[in-house]
Amino acid sequence: MITAQELCGKAKSNVKEVNTEDLQNAIEQGARVIDVREPAEYGQGHIREAVNMPRGVLEMQLNQHPDVAGYDNALDRIAEKPLYLICRTGGRSALAAESLQRMGFDNVYSVDGGMSAWEEKKLPVVAGE
Repeated sequence: MITAQELCGKAKSNVKEVNTEDLQNAIEQGARVIDVREPAEYGQGHIREAVNMPRGVLEMQLNQHPDVAGYDNALDRIAEKPLYLICRTGGRSALAAESLQRMGFDNVYSVDGGMSAWEEKKLPVVAGE
């Protein structure tokens, strides 16, 4: 048996991670960001450009991302650009990135340190949207 922390550590070793500076630069270039936290967490504060798709339903809702919703080939379309996943500290986003890689996504990144690192750097956060 392994702990949740060990499981997240294994996932982190299997995915590409970026730091908050990398994410901020990617956002300036129009990157897609998905916040995989629960809606209540997202509502307390998130990155303006982030779409909320909780980790538990991410794979089922990905084709509903606002950039690709309504297209027959939604998953192919969303895979055309890098996809950045963020959570509170980086564990859930690493697990989600690992899952998306199993679905065939090559250009998916987990944000190391998550929203905790983002907020620690005093980067912009919005709440209640």
